[in-house]
Amino acid sequence: MFTLGYNTNGLAHHRVDEALTLLADLGYGAMALTPDVGQLDPFRCTAREVGEFRAQAEDLGMALVIETGARYLLDPKRKHFPTLLEVEESERRRRLEFLGRCVDLAADLGAPLVSIWAGAAPAGQIAETQSPDNEEVWDRLCAGLQPLMDHGANQGVQIGFEPEPGMFIETPSGYRELLSRLGTGPGELGLTLDLGHLVVTGDLPVEAVIAEHASEIRNVHLDDCPAGVHQHGLFGTGDLDLNAALKALLQSGYSGVASVELSRDSHQAPVIAAQALAQLRQALEIGP
Repeated sequence: MFTLGYNTNGLAHHRVDEALTLLADLGYGAMALTPDVGQLDPFRCTAREVGEFRAQAEDLGMALVIETGARYLLDPKRKHFPTLLEVEESERRRRLEFLGRCVDLAADLGAPLVSIWAGAAPAGQIAETQSPDNEEVWDRLCAGLQPLMDHGANQGVQIGFEPEPGMFIETPSGYRELLSRLGTGPGELGLTLDLGHLVVTGDLPVEAVIAEHASEIRNVHLDDCPAGVHQHGLFGTGDLDLNAALKALLQSGYSGVASVELSRDSHQAPVIAAQALAQLRQALEIGP
């Protein structure tokens, strides 16, 4: 059985220690921590803060994974900028430094995984749309990922890669191509699978995708999206068959963290987090 968690990008108005207690009190078993402004910012947090947070998580019995989707942490004017795909090497280095710090933070917290994504290509290229223009973007991405994977291996931290609609790599098939280009396997670069994203990109049925990629999945995001629209919502607001997806996830043998990701709902996080957990428990036939 996997462990149900909640992503702190949906708890943006909470202090991170209070968010952890809130999730534990609601009945979650994990937190997907998105280091951000005011939430263990890896450029500003102290060793003492990290140590205290790790002790709190251990006392509460809460598992941790690290997400890297902070919107404006690296640039206050441009969302998710810079990425590993930028033309300027200095900008790619800034992203790589941030990701390396997240790996170090994960190691210090005892979190086994750091989840990343490609980001949007500067000229809007999409990997799954074959084009000669993609090759330079592929080269930049692979050049940035290799030292990150090496650093993760040295720290005992798994790197998980998330296909994201609107970014260079949108689908699990793009992740597979990335593995091929890197000449590596899921042990070095696992798959972070967002179930709502599969609905957006038309990778259906979701349960078939889970079964196909079962050996590669290292991290899971739980949310609902309307078909073709990248807008995370509470279960039942989109087109995800939650019961079928969770059944497939159980059958796959996945035993990591599956975290609810509702970044648009921070203003009502305690209510939404409780409602999401109730829906998940009902779908999994787990009592309160």
